[in-house]
Amino acid sequence: MSEHITIGMDLGDRHHIIVVFDNQGNEIATKRIANTKLALRKYFQRYATATVAIEAGTHSPWISRELQQSGLVVYVGNPRKLRLIWDSHDKSDERDARILAMVCRVEPRLLWPVKHRNAQAYNDLEVIKARDMLVQTRTKLINHVRCVVKSHGERLPGCSAQSFAKRVAGLLPAPLSDALSYLVETIADMSQRICDLEHKIEQLSTQRYPETQRLRQVAGVGPTTALTYVLTIEDPSRFRKSRMVGAYLGLTPRRDQSGASDKQLRISKAGNRYLRKLLVNCAHYILGRFGPDCHLRRFGLAIAARGGKNAKKRAAVAVARKLAVLLHRLWASQQSYEPLYAVVSNRKAA
Repeated sequence: MSEHITIGMDLGDRHHIIVVFDNQGNEIATKRIANTKLALRKYFQRYATATVAIEAGTHSPWISRELQQSGLVVYVGNPRKLRLIWDSHDKSDERDARILAMVCRVEPRLLWPVKHRNAQAYNDLEVIKARDMLVQTRTKLINHVRCVVKSHGERLPGCSAQSFAKRVAGLLPAPLSDALSYLVETIADMSQRICDLEHKIEQLSTQRYPETQRLRQVAGVGPTTALTYVLTIEDPSRFRKSRMVGAYLGLTPRRDQSGASDKQLRISKAGNRYLRKLLVNCAHYILGRFGPDCHLRRFGLAIAARGGKNAKKRAAVAVARKLAVLLHRLWASQQSYEPLYAVVSNRKAA
C-alpha cells in the first residue's frame, strides 16, 4: 500500500535522487529523475498517498505544491536543523535522500518541517523583492558615481537617492561626463521603476491585503513592511501566542544551557532575513529623533540608557522583536493600536 511508503528525495538543480522505503523499513528502490514537473508526475503516480521528505531550498516550494496536488503527504525539512545530513564525513546525494526518508519514517517532527507560502503569496512577495533589488543596485551605482568624481578632486552635492539623477545631471566633471552620464540615466530610470513598484505595493496592500492597514497604525510601519509581514506570516493562527513570532523571525537570543551553565548568546537570525531587516529599520525610526512618543520608544530608550557595549543596537533589536509581537497581536485580535498601551493598561488595572 502506497500510504505505508516513505520516500526521501534530495533535490538538485538538474536532477533529483529518490530513495524509497516500504512499511518494514526496507529500501526497495533508488531512482534519479529529471527536475521537471512532467518527470515528477510520471514517477510519483505509482506512489499516490505516500509520504515524501525533502529539504527546503530553491526548488522545494513548487515541488512540494506539485506533490501535494498529486495526493502525497510532503514534509519540507529545515536544513538548519538537519545536522545529521550536512555535518557528515561521507556526504552524497543518495545518502542525504536515504537519511531524509529514515528520519521521516521514525518521526517527521525531527525534520523540523517548514511551511511554504501559497503560490499567490510568492508572486506578490516578488514585487517587494524586485523593489529591494532595484534599491540596492541604485545605491551601488550612486556610490560608484560619487567615488569616481571624488577621485578626480571634485565632490557632488548631498541629496536623496530619488533626486540624485536630477541634482547631478549638470554637475559632472567634463572629462567624466561621457562615461558617467550613462550611469546617471540608468539611476533616473531605476528611480522611476522603484516609484512604480511602490505604487504597486500600495495597491496590493489596499486591495488584496486590507489587513495591512491595521498594522500600519504603528508609527514607522509603512506599506512595504506591513505587506512583507502579512505575506511572510500568511496565517496569524499558525502561532499559539504572539510572543512566538519573535523567535520565528530570529529576533530572540540563542541559548546554550547545560547543568549550571546557561549562556545567553546573540540572536538566532532564523527565519526571513528581509523581514527582520525591515523590522529593525522600523525600530531605528521609532528610536530616532523623529519617532513619536509611544511604549515601543520608551521601552527601547530604557534599554539604551543602561549603557554598555552596543547599547543602541541591542535596543533596536529588542524594539524590533517587540514590534513583531505587537503586529501579530493587532492582526490576530483585530484591535486598534494604542501607542501608550502599557500605560493605559496600568491605569485600567489601578
